[in-house]
Amino acid sequence: MIIGITGRSGSGKTTFLNVIEERGGRVLDCDAIYHWLLEEDQEFLQKIEAEFSGVVVNGILRRKTLGQIVFGNSSALRRLNQITHGRVREEVIRLLADRPKLVAIDAIALHESGLAELCDFTVAITAPEGERIRRVMKRDIVTEEYARSRIFAQPTDEWFRENCDYFLHNGDTEEAFREKCVAFLDRFCIMEENE
Repeated sequence: MIIGITGRSGSGKTTFLNVIEERGGRVLDCDAIYHWLLEEDQEFLQKIEAEFSGVVVNGILRRKTLGQIVFGNSSALRRLNQITHGRVREEVIRLLADRPKLVAIDAIALHESGLAELCDFTVAITAPEGERIRRVMKRDIVTEEYARSRIFAQPTDEWFRENCDYFLHNGDTEEAFREKCVAFLDRFCIMEENE
């Protein structure tokens, strides 16, 4: 079974993904795949540099510089996504080749990249705006302004609700949300813990 997990930055997707891993599932984190490709695939990195001159220095992507360009400019973000989505999708398909019993694909751009088509169903994770901003600031060590620009460059919670099969709201403590995730998986009889 392939579950697509999506939602805005800081919504709490990692908690749900941790529960899936505890049940023996495999998690394909598209953000992590993207960063791995930046280190391992020079052709991919060169395509980004060709489109956004000056964001790659000594073979390393300056993420915050690129973020400042794309998160406030929908045209630039669209051009970056055209470069990245197809390449990340290719890598996800390669990683699914051994047909794992349970896998979760974690991607903010799950639908835009075509990854949702690979999933049996999709789940959007939502959370209050202020909490998302605080989480992104803490996790990525960025300013509030940068965290806001990143979050607001992504589709709205309403968009995720309308385009996903299910949604889980993360408005309580981490433990309460974890219990909600367990109950959701139990509802579908998706693998017992450490099965």
